[in-house]
Amino acid sequence: MQMGTNLPKVGSYNRAVVLEAIQVSDGISRVQIAKRAGLTAQTVSVIVRKLLEEGLVIEDGSLPSSGGKPRTILRVDPAAGYAVGIHFDPGEISYVLADLAGQPVTKLHTDVRPGLAPDTVIREMAATARRMLGEAGVPDGKVLGIGLACPGPLDADGVMNFPPRLTGWDHVPIKRLLEEHTGFPVTFDNDAAAAAIGERWAGLARATPSFAYLYLGTGIGGGLFLDNQIYRGRSLNAGEFGHITVVPDGPDCYCGNRGCVEAVCCPSAIEATVRARLAGGARSTLAAESLDHAAICAAAASGDPLAREVIGEVAARLADAAVSIVNMLDIDLLVLGGPAMHKVADIYHRVVAEAVATRPLARRLHSVQVETSPIAADAAAIGAASLVFHATYAPRLGALLTS
Repeated sequence: MQMGTNLPKVGSYNRAVVLEAIQVSDGISRVQIAKRAGLTAQTVSVIVRKLLEEGLVIEDGSLPSSGGKPRTILRVDPAAGYAVGIHFDPGEISYVLADLAGQPVTKLHTDVRPGLAPDTVIREMAATARRMLGEAGVPDGKVLGIGLACPGPLDADGVMNFPPRLTGWDHVPIKRLLEEHTGFPVTFDNDAAAAAIGERWAGLARATPSFAYLYLGTGIGGGLFLDNQIYRGRSLNAGEFGHITVVPDGPDCYCGNRGCVEAVCCPSAIEATVRARLAGGARSTLAAESLDHAAICAAAASGDPLAREVIGEVAARLADAAVSIVNMLDIDLLVLGGPAMHKVADIYHRVVAEAVATRPLARRLHSVQVETSPIAADAAAIGAASLVFHATYAPRLGALLTS
C-alpha cells in the first residue's frame, strides 16, 4: 500500500490513501491505518469520519484489545457504489455489474455479430449495460460510471487506432459514443491493463506494490503496477508483452516483427499449429473439422498427446517472455490470467513458475511469485468495472505533486 503525508494541502491524496488501506485490507482499525500509511492518528480519524458520513466506509465489529477501548474494524461498504464493466473482444462482449468491493453482482456474455457497424455495436453495449442496471435495481445515483476494456492501441481520448483484429474500427471514438448512449462517464483502457487494475482492486494483488499481469485472450498483452502506480507509458499503451520476440526466426506478426509471443502463442496460432500437425499425421483425439482453441485446451486437460505437446510448447514460449519481464522490471508478482487460459491454466502456471524461479538474473536476491488470477475468465470485464473505482478513489502521485 502507499504512504500518506502530513504536509498541508494534500487532503484529497491522504483521503485516497486511507480509503485504499481500508479497501485492500478487508478489515482494519484506525490505529493500523495510521501505522501503515505513515499518517497521524488525528489525520486518520478526521478522514475516517468523513468517509463514514459519505457512506463509503462502515464500522463492522472490533478487534480484541490488549488494554483500553477495543479497536473498531473499518471496511468499504460494497453497496456504496457500482460500476458496469464492459470487455469488448473481437469475438465476444462480456459485461459485469460490480459493487464497490469489485465483486460481481451480475455477469453477461454476448456474441459480436459480424458485419455490424461500430455505432450499432456500441448502442447495443449501452442498451445492455442499462438493462443490467435496471434488472439489478441499481439507481443512477449509485452508478459511478462505465468501465470499458477494449483492444488497443487507444489514444488519450478513447479513440481506437488500427485495432489489429477489428476491421472497420479505426478512428472510432468509442469512449465518447458509449458516454452519449449510456449517459454515464466512461473510463477506458486496453483489456490487459484493465485486467491488471481488476487484480489490484479485487484480486490477489491488492497489497502488492509492483506486479505485472500477463493477459491471454484473443491476443496477448499485459498490465503493469510499479511502486503502487499503474504504468501506462507515454502513449498509454505500455505492457505489450505479446510483442516480445521469443522465436527470432518465427512467423511474421502483424506488428511488423517476427516470432512475437502473440504470433506463436495466441489461440489462432495454437489452432494453426495443431491443424498442421494433424495434417502431418500426428496422433490425436482431435478432428480437424471441429477444431477450435477451446477444444484443444479441453483435449490437453484430458491428456491428448498432441494437444498437450502444443500447449506445452506455448507455455515454454510464455515462460521465455515471463523471464524477460521479470528481468526488466524486478517485480514482486507475476499474474497469469485471461480467458485463453481456460482448462490449461495449471500447465501454463507450472511451466512459467519454474522458469521464473530458476532463470532470472536476480533470482538469488529476490524471488518472484507467480499466480493464476482467481478471476481469470472474467478478468477484463471485472477489470473494466475496477477502472472506474480505481480512477475515482485510488491515490495517484500526480494529484499529490500538483496539489
